[in-house]
Amino acid sequence: LLMRFLSQVGHEPLPPTIGRNVLGRKVLYLPGFFTYARHIVEVDGKRGLFRGLTPRLVSSTLSTITRGSVKKAFPLEDMEHVCNKDDLKTSLRKVVRETSHEMMMQCVSRVVSHPLYVISMRCMVQFVGREVKYSGMFSAIGRIFKEEGILGFFVGLVPHILGDVIFLWCCNLLAHFINTYAVDDNFSQASVIRSYTRFVMGVAVSMLTYPFLLVGDLMAVNNCGLRAGLPPYAPVFASWIHCWRYLSAQGQLFRGSSLLFRRAPIPAASFPID
Repeated sequence: LLMRFLSQVGHEPLPPTIGRNVLGRKVLYLPGFFTYARHIVEVDGKRGLFRGLTPRLVSSTLSTITRGSVKKAFPLEDMEHVCNKDDLKTSLRKVVRETSHEMMMQCVSRVVSHPLYVISMRCMVQFVGREVKYSGMFSAIGRIFKEEGILGFFVGLVPHILGDVIFLWCCNLLAHFINTYAVDDNFSQASVIRSYTRFVMGVAVSMLTYPFLLVGDLMAVNNCGLRAGLPPYAPVFASWIHCWRYLSAQGQLFRGSSLLFRRAPIPAASFPID
């Protein structure tokens, strides 16, 4: 988590190395997961790898509990399983109902867990400037409330929710239409293929919705008094749309999406080096 988030904010303390792509051309690669992790251990010790872990675990726990509570409070009526082309209207209606229900649970759980998520992001990003502003979960809650008010706990929430909603609808609808039109019921392994379709669609769609995650994470630490959220690392964004446009203009909407083979973008050389 820490390595990915630091790469998201553009913190590259190690110089890129020259490598070759699949075509044999020379390209610059940024340090991968293990090299970056080794650098963090050298600077912070092994405990440094677990910055922000406590609030992140609490956030995940709150999300799980909230989803369960919403599911119990608003149960979804079971519908007969259908997947044949003859039952397209019925099966599509089933997918829409299930996705709407899942979207409601996801949105509520995201709102409830987001404040701790923000704290986790800020605890992690302190690695960049060696700050200790957010030294504990409870002290961080008090500091954010004092400096930013209630809204400070929900910075970056909108792009996260939009990403969740787009992911759910695209993933479920694509899986439905593929299972309906592309998978023949007469094929012996049809049920097996259908069981994996949503997973495969989830992987593909998650890449398309990654910019929403990136923008939400950057907004969580932008202009909060930490070095990584201020110039020269990043402008002070007026809104998440401003952040999106800035990253898009820089060609960095997918920054941090990979931790293994990370090609250095052209602007990478201008990032501050500790």
